[in-house]
Amino acid sequence: MDPFGLTLETMGAFLALSAIIELTPGPNMTWLAIVAVTEGRRPGYAAVGGVALGLALIGIAAALGLAAAISASPAAYQALRWGGVLYLLWLAWDGWRGDGVVEGMARLGSPLSLYFRRGLITNILNPKAAVFYIAVLPGFVDLSGPVLSQTLFLSVLYVLTATAIHAAIVTAAAFSRRWLEDPLRERAARRALSALLALVALWFAWKTRG
Repeated sequence: MDPFGLTLETMGAFLALSAIIELTPGPNMTWLAIVAVTEGRRPGYAAVGGVALGLALIGIAAALGLAAAISASPAAYQALRWGGVLYLLWLAWDGWRGDGVVEGMARLGSPLSLYFRRGLITNILNPKAAVFYIAVLPGFVDLSGPVLSQTLFLSVLYVLTATAIHAAIVTAAAFSRRWLEDPLRERAARRALSALLALVALWFAWKTRG
């Protein structure tokens, strides 16, 4: 157990879940892939920076309020826990039936700062990030330990994981335009990740049942 009161098993599971969620097609993945494919790596990396800042701001805000809520009410913890399970199942279903990568986007020729701002705004307005912090993260918090430091630390882990994956998506998309535009390959990858996420949701429900 580390100074934050989290075991290595808990942190490993949280990192794995964060990675799976970020690899599940959603607004960030779609938009970043489009920017990288149509504009190149540098605008894509600028957008990743904006998304990372948005995740960090949402995480800090959620952690400060969430820590007090789950410390004061075990019932609130259970409500958030089940909300997280349902949210993960919804993400899996949404990814399974989704339409995949959005087609087309005109070249904007905009400065990098514009992509950074768009990444920031897009992520702040993306409910997926806020719901993750509120509904999923509490399942990994040990109520017998320092709740606030745990929620902040887990938020940092999530931001780092998401940023690494977003940067990898931009790098791959910049070199893989033909692969990304293949509907059969995109659909197979999307559905495989969605099925995996559904299994993770069931594991999450069992692991946090106490």
